[in-house]
Amino acid sequence: MYEYQGLKISWLGHDSFRIKNGKTIVIDPFKIRPTSEKADILLITHEHFDHFSMDDIKKVVNENTTIVTIPAVKKELSSLKVKEVKGVKPGDKLKLGDISIDVVPAYNLNKFREPGKVFHPKEDGKAGYIIGIKGVRVYHAGDTDAIPEMKGLKADVALLPVSGTYVMTADEAAQAAKMVEPKLAIPMHYGVIVGTEQDAQKFKQLATVEVQILKPE
Repeated sequence: MYEYQGLKISWLGHDSFRIKNGKTIVIDPFKIRPTSEKADILLITHEHFDHFSMDDIKKVVNENTTIVTIPAVKKELSSLKVKEVKGVKPGDKLKLGDISIDVVPAYNLNKFREPGKVFHPKEDGKAGYIIGIKGVRVYHAGDTDAIPEMKGLKADVALLPVSGTYVMTADEAAQAAKMVEPKLAIPMHYGVIVGTEQDAQKFKQLATVEVQILKPE
């Protein structure tokens, strides 16, 4: 866990985080430990199994949880006993109590499944999120490359993928950090499916902002 201006940021492995200051926000739970701590807000970036895992989602939701996600998985989530499920697309802005959520694009430029087909096409509307909580803005980039839309995103903390293959490499993540200019960057998307801590270390060496490498909790 790392504390930034009263915000407790826990990396739960892969792209999964718990962010807490009064309210508890969980993002993309995958292969997480059972927990008694439930999410007030659950954010799902897209439908791939390592971001949208029903088994893990069930560990963190209850009847007071609001889920925010893209339309591709909204229907499946409506079977859960939660407060509500909101479908969003990049460009949307939400207010949930005193927490703001800006939905931003997440897509590939140069990571191909096969010639001409990227893993995360822009037109799919997969998401990243900027969460505003008690004066701090946290950007969870989702599965993305260093895309032009990152320029001008206002965020204090950026959670950035570094593994390559499906998402940015460490070099590209360093370019992304330069575009976003957060005060703090935390690497993610390594250690489970692709990527190792070496990718995180390389990102730390290359980035021009402060980088904290977290241990999964």
